[in-house]
Amino acid sequence: MKTESFKTPQRLILLVALLAVAGGWTFVNRDNPGVGMTVAAEKFLATLSDEQRATTLIAYDSPQRVGWHFIPKAERKGLQIKHMDEAQRKAAHALLRSALSQAGYDKSTTIMGLEAVLHELEKAKGGGNIRDAQRYYFTVCGEPSADGKWGLSVEGHHLSLNFVVDKNELIGTTPQFLGANPATIKGNYAVGPKKGTRVLADEEELGFTLANSLSKDQLSTALIDKKAPADLRGAGTPQPPTEKPVGVAAKSLSADQQQTLRKLIQVYAQAMPAAVAEARMAAIEKAGFDNIQFAWAGALEPGIGHYYRVEGPTFQIEFCNTQPDSAGNPANHIHAMWRDTAGDFAIPAKE
Repeated sequence: MKTESFKTPQRLILLVALLAVAGGWTFVNRDNPGVGMTVAAEKFLATLSDEQRATTLIAYDSPQRVGWHFIPKAERKGLQIKHMDEAQRKAAHALLRSALSQAGYDKSTTIMGLEAVLHELEKAKGGGNIRDAQRYYFTVCGEPSADGKWGLSVEGHHLSLNFVVDKNELIGTTPQFLGANPATIKGNYAVGPKKGTRVLADEEELGFTLANSLSKDQLSTALIDKKAPADLRGAGTPQPPTEKPVGVAAKSLSADQQQTLRKLIQVYAQAMPAAVAEARMAAIEKAGFDNIQFAWAGALEPGIGHYYRVEGPTFQIEFCNTQPDSAGNPANHIHAMWRDTAGDFAIPAKE
């Protein structure tokens, strides 16, 4: 998805960006985040040793670029945060921050922090070694430059963020996956986020609000199954599912219900920089908000498996909370995703 054209002359933006990076600032350009991303990526790569750079930098057309998943894999492409020194970690986080909104960055780093909680919960089960807040990998696909095309992947357990920048314009931001285990932290632990933390609270609460506001007739159309599915569709696939959307149409919702639906969509869109979020919402309106469909499966209350989809001509959202957390609390383990029906990884979808 292309962001709106930026008004400030590009040379001036680049000069300010370079000065910002040189001064240690996190540079974020609201109108064109691709500029700041390119500068931050160059800065990050410059901190790496030759060996680290060889691990981090892959060809733009490498099949690895479109390989993604959110499970706790033993091996991934890219360089682990664990294998960076402090200056490199700072540069990596500056790169991640340049690619996201503040809300998106905060969610992403909190998700990383949840691994410390999982480590504590799973020590007795022998699964603690793979639970590590530094087991997140940065991959740069193609050499970042102001006149070239390159990609960025930041990925680990319950996090997969994928971007494409072309001539300093951010043109691809999907697949966008955020997950949380525990979805709600129910205990006190010496490490990680504190008791009561709900990193994806809005994604869940707004879904419940909309589903529970539906009339009997609306719900009969929206409800696609009394039992929630085990997980999201198409996890790890390079392109989104092509099934026909199901559920209740936005045009069949009341004004208040439509407002809740918009808020729900915005929560996902606003993980990205403002220009991207605004472009996403503008594309949705242009394609026809009435054409969006909302589908629900499973329970209408917390603690029991529940799932929803929001789909329109330009996007797909899926949310699933069916698995227990690592302490055994039921339906306390969220998977949530945004995909681009025009094609993820800035690759046009096949007709």
